[in-house]
Amino acid sequence: MQNKFPFSIETKYGEKITFLRMEGNKLMLEGFCAPMAGPGFHTHLRQDEGVTVVKGKIGYQIFGESEQFGGVGDSVTFKRGVPHRFWNAGEEELHITGWIDPAENAVFFLSTLYDALNQGTDKRPEMFDGAYLTCRYRNEYDVPDMPGFVKKVIMPIAYSIGKMTGKYRKFADAPKSL
Repeated sequence: MQNKFPFSIETKYGEKITFLRMEGNKLMLEGFCAPMAGPGFHTHLRQDEGVTVVKGKIGYQIFGESEQFGGVGDSVTFKRGVPHRFWNAGEEELHITGWIDPAENAVFFLSTLYDALNQGTDKRPEMFDGAYLTCRYRNEYDVPDMPGFVKKVIMPIAYSIGKMTGKYRKFADAPKSL
């Protein structure tokens, strides 16, 4: 993983994040999404996240609530512990600026997640790296629409197999979970 700012990560599904800089504990970033692309439901258990639309139309939703939409100049803040998602709800590329506060393990987590998504299929991360993130960072991030059996049984089994088979040697320098 790269340590200098700015640098970018992207998925094969039309999502790109550029990590711009740190401002104290706040990670500043910009993002781009192709039409209908964007992260699925997720929860930052320890961080607040905010985005402002620079170009395009954003759709966003709090888990269990109705979809909402915004345009250029509109800002949305997602509080820690609140499951949410957002996506490009327009026909042109969505460009947003944003922040995550405090940054904590966000750069590592998102970079590893994007790598796993690029290795996976059907918008799901590669199984072992997905299990690594789900289990190791369970106190920081959650996927609320992942079935409980998968989260509590399948992922820990895959994580254990990954540890036993040495699949996680590449994460030797990974930040400790909080």
